[in-house]
Amino acid sequence: MKPASEGEPFSRKQKGAAAEQAACLYLSTRGYLIRECNWRCRSGELDVIAEHEGEIVFVEVRSRSGAGVQGTAEESVDNRKIRQVRNTAQVYLHMKALHLAVISFDVIAVQLNPDLSVASLRHIRKAF
Repeated sequence: MKPASEGEPFSRKQKGAAAEQAACLYLSTRGYLIRECNWRCRSGELDVIAEHEGEIVFVEVRSRSGAGVQGTAEESVDNRKIRQVRNTAQVYLHMKALHLAVISFDVIAVQLNPDLSVASLRHIRKAF
């Protein structure tokens, strides 16, 4: 992936896309079926929607780059974000007629290197 422009760091959008791509690859190699990425509706966006062992898994992907001055990626999932993801998931389930689906909410925290390669990836199952 190329920088936003020569001599400038990567954009927030590029960092987010790199983290989501890493999360999807990670999930796929562990037997998850990726149903949707970046699913949007009026109430918000769901980063990754996957299926695993009979569950619909809504995955919030968070990334950090640099020295971690702004806290960990996991810490950035606050109560407001949890509410938004839950509400958006309800819209998704309604629109896809998955009213009886067993669901869970995971967080994947990705630490990125300066070149957007993955320094570390942490999968928190049933995070909220």
